[in-house]
Amino acid sequence: MLPFAINVAEELGVPALAFRTASACSFLAYLSVPKLVELGEVPVPAGADLDAPVRGVPGMEGFLRRRDLPSFCRGDDRTGGLHPILKIIAEFSAHSCNARALILNTTASLERSALAHIAPHMRDVFAIGPLHAMFQQPAAGGALWREDDGCTAWLDSQADGTVVYVSLGSFAIISVEEFTEFLSGLVSAGHPFLWVLRPDMVGASQNAVLQDAIKAAGRGKARVVEWAPQRDVLRHRAVGCFLTHAGWNSTLESVAEGVPTVCWPFFVDQQTNSRFMAAVWGTGLDMKDVCERAVVERMVREAMESVELRRSAQALAQQVRQDIAHGGSSAEEFKRLVGFINELSISTRGSTPSPDKE
Repeated sequence: MLPFAINVAEELGVPALAFRTASACSFLAYLSVPKLVELGEVPVPAGADLDAPVRGVPGMEGFLRRRDLPSFCRGDDRTGGLHPILKIIAEFSAHSCNARALILNTTASLERSALAHIAPHMRDVFAIGPLHAMFQQPAAGGALWREDDGCTAWLDSQADGTVVYVSLGSFAIISVEEFTEFLSGLVSAGHPFLWVLRPDMVGASQNAVLQDAIKAAGRGKARVVEWAPQRDVLRHRAVGCFLTHAGWNSTLESVAEGVPTVCWPFFVDQQTNSRFMAAVWGTGLDMKDVCERAVVERMVREAMESVELRRSAQALAQQVRQDIAHGGSSAEEFKRLVGFINELSISTRGSTPSPDKE
């Protein structure tokens, strides 16, 4: 996301590789922005039919709707024109073609088609992931907030597959009204739930007041924490589904553990990720653009009770485990990347004048 670094490095004779931490499907959507603008698909005007199909993102014409495009594809609230942030991200994405290679935290099992359509635009592409499953670091290694390990003991006290885990990520801000709809829907669904409620998550409301509201409404069936050790939670036997914002890290972590999802995307790539979980992989339900207690209740119940969703989620997890195992696609791509970097190092050393010759 700092494209100038590629230019500077190459000017200095240092090979540059781009690492994009979002999904390949959203990266492809950003690469396709010029075509989407040309076709009149973007910016999506206010009041447009968001369920209308979208042309212009290769490989996704059969299932991508306007509401599934990255959030900034919707028109600028002030001008109705192309959102300035969309212009920036699209330019950054296109600039990756100047790098020696693009690395994506994904696997062929998840995004084979998107990777195939990205490849012609790049000098090389490496699909290596899910990285958190390939290289086991301490659970708190990437946490932005202090984790509450006490929720694990609470999960231990719950029956297998009975708990709804709720986390909307590191950045999402919701209104008090949305908080109330989520809480009412979760309580009505009737399952115990573990809710990650960041101190800054609900507008200017007092977090302690909100936590008390959850505990009172949950009648002993709710646990609230400011942050959780998510990978440990998702692999816990008690967790039955994950109500998520569909950020790419959370998406990969739920996929790796075979946990069905209910997706309420907030911004950037999350809209596209949630569509893939629902319409492509069949591992989740897509609740985007709506926050109503009845819908929350219905979708949570379905995710908890659907044998088909659980079977699809577990089958995909098994495939991902094969991808990261010895001989799997991600393991082989990692070996190829190591060889690629070694070759770059050798060629760079051979072409760089030594100091005494300058």
